[in-house]
Amino acid sequence: MKNNNILPADTYVVINKSIIDTEDRKILTMLYQPVIGPIAIMLYFSLWSDLDKSDIISKEFTHHHLITNMQLSLEEIVTERRKLEAIGLLKTFYKEENINNYIYQLYSPITASEFFNHPILNVVLYNNTGKKEYEEIKSYFKIPRINTSGYRDITSSFTEVFSSVPLTSYEILNDDIRQKNVLKLNIDTNFDFDFLISSLPNSIDKERIFTKEIKELILELSYLYDLDVIKMQDIIMSCINERNTINKEDLRKTCRNYYQFDNHGLLPSVVYNSQPEYLKKPEGDTSKRAKMIYTFETLRPYELLKSKNQGREPTNRDIKLAEDLIINYGLKPGVANVLIDYILKTNDNKLTRSLAETIAGQWQRLNIETVEDAMRIAEKEHKKYKKNNITTKIKTTSNTKLPEWFDKEIKKEEVSKDSLEEMQNLLKEYN
Repeated sequence: MKNNNILPADTYVVINKSIIDTEDRKILTMLYQPVIGPIAIMLYFSLWSDLDKSDIISKEFTHHHLITNMQLSLEEIVTERRKLEAIGLLKTFYKEENINNYIYQLYSPITASEFFNHPILNVVLYNNTGKKEYEEIKSYFKIPRINTSGYRDITSSFTEVFSSVPLTSYEILNDDIRQKNVLKLNIDTNFDFDFLISSLPNSIDKERIFTKEIKELILELSYLYDLDVIKMQDIIMSCINERNTINKEDLRKTCRNYYQFDNHGLLPSVVYNSQPEYLKKPEGDTSKRAKMIYTFETLRPYELLKSKNQGREPTNRDIKLAEDLIINYGLKPGVANVLIDYILKTNDNKLTRSLAETIAGQWQRLNIETVEDAMRIAEKEHKKYKKNNITTKIKTTSNTKLPEWFDKEIKKEEVSKDSLEEMQNLLKEYN
């Protein structure tokens, strides 16, 4: 389990695992900042500045140093740190002692060309900035095309300038030479590659098609566009060319078109994903509670927010909060649904970010992945707060309406025919 019990006295050092230059500053502020926000970028620059005159390793600091410099709480610093980790700019190592020690390894951002060709980051940037701003950012990084027709290439080759020299017995080792290092996005998915490959016709050269690059791209696209193995199988079959390979750009376009066809031309956001199949409750239980679990598992966070808004489009603020719960805190969509429903019902229909992030942090540390576990922990925590009469933002009074699923008696109650129809109508409203 990842450690978040951080204290101001805990120490850290910063290690530069790459070569970070001024061009990286432009990429971070223009491309990464619209995706992860300005505070996370400010934290990156603060850690970078801690390197001082040494470009490789900093001296030892306490986290109070970060609190003072950034004017943020430790909880806020951890939240922004996780964004840097999630997007591949930072690796964090932890050692538990009387005073805990952290190592923060800084990595370079990917190049502008790689960013605009990334199947996930490029789409998120477009969604967060809008078409006009996106095109302006993209145009900044474009290289002007110069017409060289009528010119003759007279560039000298290496062999024309230099002659060969005798090989010495000195053993040349270059393992420790610094280089530009970037981290890949770590996509946590249950995509079944074995099933996908076995389901394709035997006439296809699968070893030739499924290179490491193609596999990584399929994982990223399946996550971004919420595509299961069956859907991806159809897409792959349509993308295999006459050379028995798959063009990466064709695969991206086909996945995007497939998604937009099913979603009225919209581009994806994680709030349009639903609970993964492998984390859903098995069918067969007909109790009201099971139906509520099914509802949270089936709905996408966007649909839940829309239903809570009487069918109107949810605000950008609420959508961004739902995205942050899934991306920054690693909550599954169904678990995020439970958290949103719980807060709205116990907080006078207000979706408060600070409260949502506090609960999300706890659920993350408890590794809550299923809807059933999320409902159980919400009930447990609510009873504990009520019993101890603690004044918190989620404290309720006798007049406060609680979520229907808080009543444990409904576990064993069978659903009547009328109740079943009522629940089905409820689900239709969400769709």
